Amino acid sequence: MPDTGCMSLLGPVEVRTLAEKLNIRPTKKLGQNFVIDGGTVRKIVRVAEVSPDDVVIEVGPGLGSLTLALLSEVAEVVAVEIDPVLARQLPETVTVMLPDYADRLRVVQADALRITPDDLPARPTALVANLPYNVSVPVVLHLLQILPELRRGLVMVQSEVADRLAARPGSRVYGVPSVKAAWYADVRRAGPVGRNVFWPAPNVDSGLVSLVRREPPATTATREEVFAAIDAAFAQRRKTLRAALAGWAGSPALAEEALVKAGVDPQARGEQLDVADFARIAEHRR
Repeated sequence: MPDTGCMSLLGPVEVRTLAEKLNIRPTKKLGQNFVIDGGTVRKIVRVAEVSPDDVVIEVGPGLGSLTLALLSEVAEVVAVEIDPVLARQLPETVTVMLPDYADRLRVVQADALRITPDDLPARPTALVANLPYNVSVPVVLHLLQILPELRRGLVMVQSEVADRLAARPGSRVYGVPSVKAAWYADVRRAGPVGRNVFWPAPNVDSGLVSLVRREPPATTATREEVFAAIDAAFAQRRKTLRAALAGWAGSPALAEEALVKAGVDPQARGEQLDVADFARIAEHRR
């Protein structure tokens, strides 16, 4: 790694030099596209609206581009990295480039989809991450589920995924990710990200998604029961809810009964309903 002097962020030269040192070739399997643009990571931190009191969980820190931008702005960064080589390198990179803030970094070498609160050295209050494209939605939903202290988030994901997460009822791309994310948070698009800020440049554009925690709909149904109804409704999204929920409810007649009691038209389709509608439907399943 070159002598970085007073530099605090990774640019194209530093990213490629680090990758060469570690003999890393970014893989599609792990969804690795490293950010090489300082302006982009500064924008992410600014839009995330993190504070000096926040404990940020960053999933997939990679070589540390976003990590370095976060460390001077928050109390602590818990970086969850599945790649053991990258996990070992990150503290060294931070020590060289931002020695005054190195004590704010905690690295957890683990699969973010499998972690529990007990695996983390602190309870995160914010999620800020450039998420691997192939697991972005499951990671967001998993962390919102297991970390109730997580009050807000800003994630960079594939543009198409950003559209799906932030979609509203009636949208062509509204589906399971949209409804399940809405159970936990107010989800909105927070801006586009071009391809040239990454190395290697992906074949798709990216987008920022903002998440602000809110209470789930008031319901006597459990989250698992509501999510089962959502899954059933969208498994056959071209069918009416009476037909799509027949297996879930036990029969088309029982599905219709639950829908009518919930105040939902049995001839409607899943993409027309919001998360509160699904919560009412789940309540009335016999």
